[in-house]
Amino acid sequence: MKKVLIADDEKNMIWAIKRALKNEDYTIITASNGKEAIDNVKLHEPDLVLLDLKMPEMNGLEALKNIKNEFPNIVAMMMTAHGSVKTAIEAMKIGAIDYISKPFDVEELKIQIRKALDIREMSDTIDYLTEELRNKTGKRIIGESKELKNVLNIVNKVAPSKATVLITGESGTGKELIANAIHFNSDRAKKPYIKVNCGALPENLLESELFGHEKGAFTGAINKKLGRFERADGGTIFLDEIGEIDLNVQVKLLRILQEREMERVGGTETIKVDVRIIAATNKDLFKMVEEGKFREDLYYRLNVIPIEIPPLRERKDDIKLLIDYFLDKYSKELGKKEFKITDEALDTLKDYEWRGNIRELENVIERLVILSENNLISKEKLPKEILNIRDELNEFKLPSSGINLEEVEKNLINQALKMTNFNQTKSAKLLGITRHALIYRIEKYNIDIKK
Repeated sequence: MKKVLIADDEKNMIWAIKRALKNEDYTIITASNGKEAIDNVKLHEPDLVLLDLKMPEMNGLEALKNIKNEFPNIVAMMMTAHGSVKTAIEAMKIGAIDYISKPFDVEELKIQIRKALDIREMSDTIDYLTEELRNKTGKRIIGESKELKNVLNIVNKVAPSKATVLITGESGTGKELIANAIHFNSDRAKKPYIKVNCGALPENLLESELFGHEKGAFTGAINKKLGRFERADGGTIFLDEIGEIDLNVQVKLLRILQEREMERVGGTETIKVDVRIIAATNKDLFKMVEEGKFREDLYYRLNVIPIEIPPLRERKDDIKLLIDYFLDKYSKELGKKEFKITDEALDTLKDYEWRGNIRELENVIERLVILSENNLISKEKLPKEILNIRDELNEFKLPSSGINLEEVEKNLINQALKMTNFNQTKSAKLLGITRHALIYRIEKYNIDIKK
């Protein structure tokens, strides 16, 4: 329930406003002067402050200055029977978002209060929403391969639900784009969408960022801070690199998933949040559970709807589409004519393993567009590392006596496992296959991994 503070020295006016807002879902707090208004703001932390201009002890403008100094994000409206353009401009400069003159129409007042509260709700997430709503990211998912279509089919099914989603895949495969597509195709699309890179923040800062903190909770906490979960209330939070979260923070995250409630750091108030969680990782969380590095209960809470993004080397049918897209993108950005690519260059790029996936491909294409002296991408212009890999592949020769392909495959899998100290995810990456494909082959060849 939203809290509205009404500050006016006229009891009849307070009574009239309270009566007008009787059927609205607000908690009404009152004050009879500016100083009392400041005290009540500190005590109740209202969502909206409605200040009369003329009040004893301290007028509305002075009260507004004091409130804004200590609570810069608070939303305030001014009201007066002595309104003028000059005082309205002064109030706006101090930080009031609206101004209403007495006597006022009750319905007009209700509308202005609703608008002000909408601004309050948006203020903590506007920076995030502006960037995300600029482009409906589903349009940027490029590809027509069977593998990608399978992923998008899951996205279409899960987006309308409230289910928690865990997106897995190698770095650069487009996990964030899939998360964006889920949010923007859900009924929360117009609500906050908050992203957190869990691997970019140390444990103490991550906890404060996720759950917020109270004033004085720790050294440097000079003001109360809303956490990302509060900012995302009603919408979606995307937790990228979820495997980097410390065990202590995992406990709090588990509580939100189970109970939909939390406390700020240094606080005692239980805060309810309605947030859909989408998490992503390039790590093997199940293996982390086995190693005691990730909570098993949290893993199963996150893994309600698993979506595995295939690496680019497993969706080679999409490589040409991606190349065309990036050639068009960077030629336009750099003001160059339309680029073409030779068949030989395209075949070489298709054969490359793309360990960095789409991100690596994009970087290569951007480099080619920048450095190219004409508008044709030929094989000779490709980076040396790509050409060298192609040459290495061509060096493998089939002996005239033939080979046992299964023995070769088994031998390569054993080599990869030993090179990575039996880390299945890293071994799969070395071999250019998914972890699931590797596990299938380990079982097929009865390879002993209990080393």
